[in-house]
Amino acid sequence: MKRMNIGILGAGHIACKMAEAINKTECAKLYAVGARSVERAWDFAQRWQAEKAYGSYEQLVKDENVELIYVATPHNFHYEHAKLCLEHGKNVICEKPFTVNAKQARELFDLAESKGLMITEALWTRFLPMRFKLDEIIASGKIGSITSLTANLGYMIKDKERLAKPELAGGALLDLGVYPINFALTCFGSEGIESITSDCVKTPLGVDLQNSIIIRWKDGKTAVLHSNMAANTDKRGMLYGEKGRIEFININNCEGITVTLDEGRCEVYETPVQINGFEYELMSAVKAVREHKTECPEMPHSETMAVMKIMDKLREDWGIKYPFE
Repeated sequence: MKRMNIGILGAGHIACKMAEAINKTECAKLYAVGARSVERAWDFAQRWQAEKAYGSYEQLVKDENVELIYVATPHNFHYEHAKLCLEHGKNVICEKPFTVNAKQARELFDLAESKGLMITEALWTRFLPMRFKLDEIIASGKIGSITSLTANLGYMIKDKERLAKPELAGGALLDLGVYPINFALTCFGSEGIESITSDCVKTPLGVDLQNSIIIRWKDGKTAVLHSNMAANTDKRGMLYGEKGRIEFININNCEGITVTLDEGRCEVYETPVQINGFEYELMSAVKAVREHKTECPEMPHSETMAVMKIMDKLREDWGIKYPFE
């Protein structure tokens, strides 16, 4: 089958990870890159063997040979750049967070649906094989009825400009907190949430440095979540049930799953060899485009909307509003 022509909008670190995945898969070809300058685009194109290099995003989206575009720009630009792609008839994989708020997300999904185009959030943990292995373990009932979970993600990244500045939609929540929230919803579902309580510590510029979140479902399940851009955390997800516990090692890129039963038995599940993890969201998006779908089953629009609404509520509770909103 002919490889799908992929364009990358943006030429930063995260774009390099997608470029590597594209070059090592059989379903796609890195056809073009668009950057803020032609020099930056050509540097990226030469490094990753892209056929075309454009010094503006507008030139990239106007290339008729581009079939699918990966949006890899900072958070505050996701809505603008994804919309630009859709308006020019391009299918889209948009890096997380999909947008900065639910209103923007809804507009993009409605636009894609009206044009019959595929768009998905590149929340890579939703596409990784170990996510589905966890689904299997939970469904098996190995640890009995699950009552609660905890999840955290933290890196020492508070000084990065894109995270420090409110005008760039900075803060721990959108960059890191999105992973614990997605982990909780993957395990317990996005329906039936009864309450969300939280608190955060803000930086001098007014974005969240770290945050703590408790989500309670109507059936009594609870999730205790934490994200932090001022410390390296253990990045673990833990699920607790009547007969034991599940340890999900690194919720940002699973390094293995350990199931420990109260009777003393322990089961270990190893992560399969991967390129860099980005290949799974890429393959899913290519498949969805070829099947003329408007979303990927691993990350349906409804799940992105559920997470965006939760993050909107959290920021409202914390009194955090970005200058451009």
